[in-house]
Amino acid sequence: MTENTPRSGDYEPQQPPYGAWSGYPAPYPAPPAQAPQEPVTTPSGVTVWPGSGDGSGRRRRRPSKSALLIAAVAVVSALVGGGTAALVTDASQKSDSSTTTTVVNATSSKVGGVSAVATAVSPSIVEISANSNSGQSTGSGVIITSGGEIITNNHVIAGADTIKVTFSDGSKKSATVVGTDKNKDLALIKVEGASGLKAATLGDSSGVRVGDQVVAIGSPEGLTGTVTSGIVSALDRDVTVSTDESQGQGQGQGPGGGSGEWPFEFGGRYNGDVGSSTTTYKAIQTDASLNPGNSGGALINMRGQIIGINSAMYSSAAQQSSSSAGSIGLGFSIPVDTVKADLDNLRSGGSDSGGGTSNS
Repeated sequence: MTENTPRSGDYEPQQPPYGAWSGYPAPYPAPPAQAPQEPVTTPSGVTVWPGSGDGSGRRRRRPSKSALLIAAVAVVSALVGGGTAALVTDASQKSDSSTTTTVVNATSSKVGGVSAVATAVSPSIVEISANSNSGQSTGSGVIITSGGEIITNNHVIAGADTIKVTFSDGSKKSATVVGTDKNKDLALIKVEGASGLKAATLGDSSGVRVGDQVVAIGSPEGLTGTVTSGIVSALDRDVTVSTDESQGQGQGQGPGGGSGEWPFEFGGRYNGDVGSSTTTYKAIQTDASLNPGNSGGALINMRGQIIGINSAMYSSAAQQSSSSAGSIGLGFSIPVDTVKADLDNLRSGGSDSGGGTSNS
């Protein structure tokens, strides 16, 4: 062996990369047929590496804690959002199939009790003083127009020569008769030179029910603006009253007047002598206190609407024979629907026929 012979281990012949020499195994893996795939970062911040099955030998990097937190929040948000959408959808579906409940304003059904009704309606109620050769009678009336039209009972003004109206503020004006209807015991008078008066609201008596709370306002015994209250005791009571004009000057008369009562009959009971000429109408019965002078005044519901014109009150035989006649809780009112149906007739002068049963 010469000196030129290399020693074993002095150097190793370098092998060409990638198996360039034939017959030698390649010490490195063959290059991939395609470029390596790049890592992908998701919207939540997590980096996803391609799998190692392609021979790249790279391992996936574990996402950081912050990325996991962001991903968890995203998932929860999606769940909450989905739940909210489900709730909204469910609510909308239920809304489509549910029945809408109308909320009724409390003030449309009740204005706040007797005191509130009295405050609201009293300016529309007047006292009527009718004078004739036979004496003076006192009744009540209801203003129905701002120009001074007033509804009252025929028997309050029958036979009167002069009529005076006293308003709730104490002022007084003269009035004239526009029209009368004996068969319904109704009359329409008009205040002279009136304007801007507070007119009452006429309600609907067909909707009145037994047990409904009511308020009565009138001028019993000349006590202007007296307020009483009670309930509707009955409906469609047949009340028979006199159509004789001479009987008209009887209610609430002053000294030298008559008996202080208006004669009428109901259910076989007589409250004085109605005479031979009568008429019968259907009335609302109430236990609200009515006394001589309340005739022509208002029966009012708790919405402040007029449902009747008070026309008669019953007193016992013992009271009729004494000077202490007063209410015993049996009062009667002409339904306001009857009044409204008769207004055109009264405005044209009225009639003594039509609307009641006249007996002679």
